[in-house]
Amino acid sequence: MTSLRSLRPLAAILFAATLSTSPLVATNGMNMEGYGPTATAMGGASLAYDNGTAAVINNPATLGLMTDNARLDLAFGILGPDISITNPAGTSADSQSTSFFMPAFGYARRSGDFTYGFGVFGQGGMGCQYDANSWRGLGFGLENRSEVSVGRAIIPLAWKVTDRLHLAATADFMWAGMDLKMAMSGAQFFDLVNPLSQQGGRASGTIIQSFNGMMSTLPAGTSVDYAYFNFSNGNAFTGKAQGYGYAGKIGLVYQANDRLTLGITYHNKSALGDLKASGSALSFQLNIPGMGQMAQTLAGDIRVNNFEWPAMFGAGLAFRPNDRWLLVADVRNVYWKNVMQEFSMTFTASGATTNGPFANQVMNAVLYQDWDNQLVVQVGAAYQVSDALTLRFGGNLSSNPIPDRFLNCLFPATIEQHLTAGLGWKFNARSSMDLSLTRGFEVNKNSGSGIHVSHAQTNMQVMYSYRF
Repeated sequence: MTSLRSLRPLAAILFAATLSTSPLVATNGMNMEGYGPTATAMGGASLAYDNGTAAVINNPATLGLMTDNARLDLAFGILGPDISITNPAGTSADSQSTSFFMPAFGYARRSGDFTYGFGVFGQGGMGCQYDANSWRGLGFGLENRSEVSVGRAIIPLAWKVTDRLHLAATADFMWAGMDLKMAMSGAQFFDLVNPLSQQGGRASGTIIQSFNGMMSTLPAGTSVDYAYFNFSNGNAFTGKAQGYGYAGKIGLVYQANDRLTLGITYHNKSALGDLKASGSALSFQLNIPGMGQMAQTLAGDIRVNNFEWPAMFGAGLAFRPNDRWLLVADVRNVYWKNVMQEFSMTFTASGATTNGPFANQVMNAVLYQDWDNQLVVQVGAAYQVSDALTLRFGGNLSSNPIPDRFLNCLFPATIEQHLTAGLGWKFNARSSMDLSLTRGFEVNKNSGSGIHVSHAQTNMQVMYSYRF
């Protein structure tokens, strides 16, 4: 226990940092391509072998394969998205969000036939940022920015039923944060409010009724330059809109023989509920003949309705043809279709006099998403060069869950193919370091509005492990 006490200050610092999980740009939809550098270096496959305390977010039953009495993992990741968008006129804009930082922490201890512990991991998210002077600012100096982050604090319990069978479950406390600065052209806004259109979404409520009434009193030829949703705190670790909830997962590992291990896991749909942001704003600008441009900003609160993380079912295997090689493969189905049919927001204007006739009124806005379920195939291998050095490599292939028609350049979670590599180095019997590098290859898509979106990523994870 002396060694554990010596590590407590470092663990406490990392734990505090991880509780404010930074926004991520994930690559299997909004999920990461892998969790923990051991698994990520092998394509993210993780369901049927010991990959450390990342088991709590992969398959908790693999904790039962741990050979040490206890283990502490301290991890850090860097995600490097490269996103560029081009409008139909051929003008491009690059996302200024090019790096995100992600700490993680895990501890597990075996007691008889049971293994228990605690872990904190970033689940995933997405985001990007476009300069106010780019074409995405619509010529009015409007910054466009999105950040979505989801984290979990996880308590696992694994049970060694027999020498070959392990069962496990987790209880997950979840938190989510979101920032959004989104400019919509007048044409896009009218698509939402016109019941005869609504191709990309819909809008309703008393604010829309008052807006239509106001438009009917203005001179013919009055147009809308833009509408602008703004709830963002600019904090690198927490979003303006926040919500909390819970989830869980179950897992099984079966050692068919000394060479082959099989794993199955099911992660249930989260119960996060709504994300809420006070001190938000909704703006629009009119262009009135004879009067010029007139902007109105409404102060109020935003609620992102029914934001949830999807269920996932996965099965995998690990095969050791000899003492040097480990071959692994997973297949997962992520049920995005159940949670990403639409992106729904409710804006409630405050009673401030500056809100004029819109005071205390409400607007409900929906952007259609219509995501598909996602199939993910992860394969990899590890080769033990020596007692100290292990080399790893793999690949990750996934379907793109976002239909081109509803692709939004603020939410470009489109990566489909990854190559991964990494290594593990044992300093001694107790201490080791693991590293993974991932390249998410460029994907080019054209949205229903004619915007071309290019997205690639280069990511890295590193982990220090101490065994007791």
